[in-house]
Amino acid sequence: MRASREERPAGARAARLLTEALAPTVLVTALPLIAAARVSRSVGQFLLWGGIALLFCAVIPIGVLVHGVRRGRLTDRHVGDRTQRARPLSIGLASVAAGLLLLAAVRAPAELFAVIVVVFVVGAACALVNHWWKLSIHAAVVAATVAVLVPLVGPAANLGWPLVAAVGWSRVRLSDHTWPQVLAGVALGGPLAAATFLALA
Repeated sequence: MRASREERPAGARAARLLTEALAPTVLVTALPLIAAARVSRSVGQFLLWGGIALLFCAVIPIGVLVHGVRRGRLTDRHVGDRTQRARPLSIGLASVAAGLLLLAAVRAPAELFAVIVVVFVVGAACALVNHWWKLSIHAAVVAATVAVLVPLVGPAANLGWPLVAAVGWSRVRLSDHTWPQVLAGVALGGPLAAATFLALA
């Protein structure tokens, strides 16, 4: 039986807070909106570009997770069971790909388009590795997010790197991942995201 919130050690509560606050679903919601806000010259542009990015990168993929949990097909919204990850990841990637096509059709700025490509590329890489091994998607996405924010918003975003370490610690502290799985996530997400964004933005 799991310990109640009051019975959990402070470290476990902190780890759970970090895992939830910086979950991939949170970051893939926030990052496209940040990019859309930076490139939009009017409220209308932000609503159009940000709305498309939000719908296809966050609302649809998160909806798939929520539906899967409610139907009992997924153990939890973080999909802790590696064998259950293929379907939601595939649907999520298809949704992001559709969003990219629509953003191209409405001539979204290069920086926003690059951010969505990063979401797709990092997601596809995680899906591929998770077919054989439980790489930490939390670690990959938080590292990718900081790696994109640095060139997108400036050097101040480097302050986010300690959060990458904190999320990695949280995944190990909660026994959801091992350190090799976390480090592999960071090594995949950070460089891949930076290279993809810089090549396209």
